[in-house]
Amino acid sequence: MKAAIRIIIGILIAVIFIGTIVFLYNKSQKKPEVFQTQSPVITNIVRKTVATGSVVPRREIEIKPKVSGIIEELYVEPGNRIRRGDKIARVRIIPNMVNLNAAESRVTRAKISLDNAQTEYNRYQELYSKKVVPASDFQKYELAWRNAKEELADAQNNLDLIKEGQTRASGQATNTIVTSTIEGMILAVPVEVGKSVIESNTFNDGTTIATVADMGEMIFKGKIDETEVGKLHEGMPLILTIGAIDNFTFDASLEHISPKGVLENGAIQFEIKAAVKLRDDIFVRAGYSANADIVLQRVDSVLAIGENLLQFEKDSAFVEVEKAPGQFEKIFIKTGLSDGINIEVKSGLKKEDKIKVPNVNTPPAQQ
Repeated sequence: MKAAIRIIIGILIAVIFIGTIVFLYNKSQKKPEVFQTQSPVITNIVRKTVATGSVVPRREIEIKPKVSGIIEELYVEPGNRIRRGDKIARVRIIPNMVNLNAAESRVTRAKISLDNAQTEYNRYQELYSKKVVPASDFQKYELAWRNAKEELADAQNNLDLIKEGQTRASGQATNTIVTSTIEGMILAVPVEVGKSVIESNTFNDGTTIATVADMGEMIFKGKIDETEVGKLHEGMPLILTIGAIDNFTFDASLEHISPKGVLENGAIQFEIKAAVKLRDDIFVRAGYSANADIVLQRVDSVLAIGENLLQFEKDSAFVEVEKAPGQFEKIFIKTGLSDGINIEVKSGLKKEDKIKVPNVNTPPAQQ
């Protein structure tokens, strides 16, 4: 019995020993390395730069009053569409007391002068009709009477302008009614009824009553870095992406590049403007922020690979092409345009070639 137990224990020890030897041997064997591969694709490659900015109306006008006073009535609200000449607001004039007093005094003096000239005119007219005085004497008093009448009318018009902003001779025309100078949409009305406003003159821009813009003609205004501005030219196509309008893009054409740069955040920026081709089914509001993709270079339907497949030796680029399972050969290639993800292959590869991916975690080329 004891002999049988010793035999069993010996067999177990032998089995464990042999199993350990086999395990260590298998572990020491190097597993064959498996590489991920990619094939070239036929695709379009576009090299572009991005400009940030906003979409604004080409014509945006600030409407200002011709007289100073207080807003008595507003006829429009933001969003209203108006035509040229439509009323926007009415201003009630608050006359300057010094000017008003001087104008009233001038009217009084003009009436006194006219009364005196009228009296002299009537007297010499009667004498002239009786052939008592010559025509030359009568004409002097007639001229003085006419001048006095004109002076009174001028003084009265000046008083009317100071008090009411219009003259009696002007009829319906009045400076107190603020009208639109263009056809378009009211973008903003920054005043309220009762607010004091100042007229536009040589020394003052005046108070803005309303902002009117033609919303049917919009432009993109943006900034581009000095490193890219030399690659642009007028007429280049742009693709606009507006942040507030999802899943839609707008075509635009570059029409202006500023000749002078401005320092912003440590970099020189140049302003650009592009005409936007609007769509009938989408309303674009003034001031929307937008990004413009500017196409610098483009090639269509070319053989391309992902830039992650490229390897470099000195100044030459190469890839490793699979010639047999697990066997790769170094192939030097000639490259062309790159968009940062894919790169054009001008020579050295065929569409059916399988290229080793140096890093299996790198995403494949995009078609």
